[in-house]
Amino acid sequence: MTLKTHRILTGHRPTGPRHLGHLVGTLQNWVSLQDSHECFFLIADLHVLTTDYQNPASIRTNTLEVIADWLAAGIDPERSTLVLQSAVPEHSQLAILLSMLVTESRLHRVPTYKEQVKQLGLQPSLGLLTYPVLQAADILLYKASLVPVGEDQLPHIELSREIARRFNSLYGELFPEPQALLSTMPRLPGIDNRTMHTSYGNAIFLRDTEEETTRKVMSMFTDPNRIHPTDPGKVEGNPLFIYLEQFDPDREQIEEYKTRYQQGKVGDVEIKQYLARKLNQSLKPLRERRAKFIAQPAYLREILFHGSNRARQIARQTLEEVLTTMGLTLGLALQPESGQRNPASGAFC
Repeated sequence: MTLKTHRILTGHRPTGPRHLGHLVGTLQNWVSLQDSHECFFLIADLHVLTTDYQNPASIRTNTLEVIADWLAAGIDPERSTLVLQSAVPEHSQLAILLSMLVTESRLHRVPTYKEQVKQLGLQPSLGLLTYPVLQAADILLYKASLVPVGEDQLPHIELSREIARRFNSLYGELFPEPQALLSTMPRLPGIDNRTMHTSYGNAIFLRDTEEETTRKVMSMFTDPNRIHPTDPGKVEGNPLFIYLEQFDPDREQIEEYKTRYQQGKVGDVEIKQYLARKLNQSLKPLRERRAKFIAQPAYLREILFHGSNRARQIARQTLEEVLTTMGLTLGLALQPESGQRNPASGAFC
């Protein structure tokens, strides 16, 4: 039995079903970490409200979609803890306490905040500004030492480290300073060669049918300077070959296609048809598992309930330690006995 020496906290916002970018960029890495690390995978539904608080109706459906995708990809609730953020109120409570240790000006300097404000084109909420503090609370609540993230999230991890240092310097050592665990997997482009994103309409979803996948592959961006099949084509940065590298185990065939493409001896249509077949073959077992999971919403809710219950036992202990060190012991004395609470009260009604 492998000794799990590091605790991991990472997660997704339930903004919709997961796509191939999630599979390659995060899920495959998470699956590989389950045996060597103590993993907490967070459905960060509170974070959805930071940018989409006016449209809450889809959060419940999207949460179940995400869980089905996770399980189909290989996330195992017996080896990992799946947590629904809103079902563990200690996330929000710790975020309020940690917000006392961060200045407003520091939050304004977070690069992702500036980028999101520009993209949204509207007046940002306080929740969006304090998003990184809630994220720090997510991590520190479980005293996670490692956080698998992409490079765009590194400023958030650095702020979490700053908050941990600030807390420890004021009140004594309680929190480890979390380290980012960068994925070695390449970023998978969308079918239009931009970053794959649900809102861009350029994603191939794990739940897509074979027909939908084929249609999307046939519309995929290739070499814009290649007008005719007989024109020499560019392989580097071409989504067709990026996808083949990820989903086709036949390396010899890939190299043959690359050579012929560069020589102008094969057309985009032939390679797209080949890619669609290989992609559908690769995804077929996952999609069959997903279909079984999404047809059992009660089972998905049960996994979230038990995972959140398990997580809340740790979260409550951490919060009690924080309240004690910050001088809020009277509040602890007035709390009802722990056994009187449902750890996911109201979350699945």
